[in-house]
Parts: sequence; C-alpha cells; structure tokens
Amino acid sequence: MLRDLDDPKTYQNGDPAGMLGRIRELPQQVREAWRNARRLSLPESYREVNRIVILGMGGSAIGGDLLRTLVSEECPVPILVCREYDVPAFVDNRTLVIASSYSGGTEETLAAFAMAREQGAKLVAVTTGGKLATMAEAGDVPVLRFSYNAQPRAALGHSFIPLLSILCQLGLVGDCELEIEKAAKSLEDLRSLIDESIPSVQNPAKQLAATLHGRLPVVYGAGLLTEAARRWKGQFNENSKAWAFYEAIPELNHNAVVGYEFPPEYAGKIVVVFLRSNLLHPRTLVRYEVTQQLLQRAGVRYEVVEARGEGRLSQVLTTVHYGDFVSYYLALLYDVDPTPVSTINFLKEQLAKAT
Repeated sequence: MLRDLDDPKTYQNGDPAGMLGRIRELPQQVREAWRNARRLSLPESYREVNRIVILGMGGSAIGGDLLRTLVSEECPVPILVCREYDVPAFVDNRTLVIASSYSGGTEETLAAFAMAREQGAKLVAVTTGGKLATMAEAGDVPVLRFSYNAQPRAALGHSFIPLLSILCQLGLVGDCELEIEKAAKSLEDLRSLIDESIPSVQNPAKQLAATLHGRLPVVYGAGLLTEAARRWKGQFNENSKAWAFYEAIPELNHNAVVGYEFPPEYAGKIVVVFLRSNLLHPRTLVRYEVTQQLLQRAGVRYEVVEARGEGRLSQVLTTVHYGDFVSYYLALLYDVDPTPVSTINFLKEQLAKAT
C-alpha cells in the first residue's frame, strides 16, 4: 500500500533527517549564497582568464553544469566541468579553476586541484572546509567558505550561486543582483503550488511522483534545461533510490528515438519527463512535439514540466526545484528515507581500504 502524501504522518515517519526542510529552503539558500559570495575578493589578474574549469563531483559538480548552460549565450569564455582526478592539458596560467567540494574532502577534486596548481592555473575554492580549504589557504588561494548542514546535493544554492557571483565579479557576465531576487521569488511562488501542504489533487509534483512510482524515469532536457535534466536524474538516484536516466534534445533525436522499439515490454514501464522552456530555440520546441509523437506511437507515456518564472536563472532554478520535490515524494512512495546514501558511503569505505 502506497504512503499517503497528504498525511502529515508520512513526513514525520518517512523523513527523520528532514530532507523536506532542506528542499524547501532553496529560495533562502539562493539569497544567502549570493550575499556570502559577494564578500569574496579575487585578484585583478583573474580578469585575464580565457577559459574556466570547474572541479567537482555529484552534488558539488551540478552547480557547474547549471552555470555552463545558464550563461552560454553571454559568457565569452568556455566553461568545462571536470569530474576527474586529472585536469586537461590545456589548463595553464590563463585558466580559472574553481574547485567545488561541499566537504572539502572529495578525492577526485583534491587530486585535480593539486594538478591544476602545478600547471599554474588561477585557483578558487568553494567549500565548507576540510582538506580543500587547508590546501587552498596554504597556497594563498582565495577560498569561499559557507556553512550549511545538509547532504551536498541539498546545498545546491551554495554550489551554484557562488559560481555565478564569481563570473559577475570578473566581468564575464552582467550583474545578477536583480535576477537573483527574481529567481528566489519564483522559487517561493512554485513552492506554494507543490509543497507538502498542497493536496495531491491540486499538486502536480505529487501527481508526477505517483505516475513515476514503479516505472523508470527518463528525463529529457534541452538548452538551458539540459543540466536540469541531469539534476533530476541524480535526485531520483539519491533521494528516491531509483534508477533514472537523462538525455538531451536535439542530440537524442539522432539516436535515442530509434531505440523506442525494443524490447517492446519496456514501453509500459518507462515514463519520459520533458523539461520545457519557452526560452528554447523554436526548432527545439518543434523537436519536443515530434518526439512526443514518436513516444505515443511507441506506447511510451510522457509528461511535460514547464519551467516557471521570467528569465533564464528563474527558469533553471524552478525546474530544478520541481524535480527535487518530485524525487522526494517518490522516495516516500517507495518507503525509503530520502537522506542517507549508504551505497556511496560503502563505496568510499572500500576505496579508502584500497589506498
């Protein structure tokens, strides 16, 4: 029997660590992260960079992904997110390398940070502390510290907004002060429609979670929402403890659509979630419509989530926020605690034994 998402006891019993509270705090996080990041002072020489590399893994890396797609139409230098132990050979003294690690102890990020320092990169660290902060301070590297007690994936405001602030400070994008407040307000407006106090009959996020229960979510995004789709996938994995995948339009129109045919028994077990924005390229929006027709022909169910708010930042953040709520509700429907990630902890323990 499924848990009742309209029963307060469901949240009291199913969420002992309070993940819902962390999700609901995103608007506040965005404002606080912006104020905190504006206090960071960077050397004038950092304005001379001609490329940016963001180091991170998991919940700390997704901020870099969201930044890259958010500013792609404005930022004059390329941005790469590096999820590796090594940095690319092109990293040099005109490369800005931002190491993002919630704990400050992510081994891949620490290794890449050390390598970037050897290659002469201009460095910044974003963290709560740990070894990353120690390494940065020992090397006279600017450190943006923040304090927020949560799982790294629930600290998205602090892993995303500071990156945007750094670009603003370096003159790579325009001032975002007004956009930050508009985005926070859009998040609050969305929350009033999908939070736990809104009954399921009126709550589209609860309804989508119920649709996804017992099925495999595949999330489609495009343009500024491509990495929001990645975030949805990760939240289904970590919050809901569920399989999930994501793909990007228009690329998936050149391969994935051909694979809707086999195995035929999977058609009824998959739900495709389209993340859609009116800011996407007109031809991309046509591709959404045609792709939906192809899914209908294949007997695969799909749902559409529209980005909310005015402007790119608002639409990215509201789409992410929506997915966080859906993954949380799905966790409760699966009767699992959304907070712990015991599998990842086991993996880290085994890696530690292998060193």
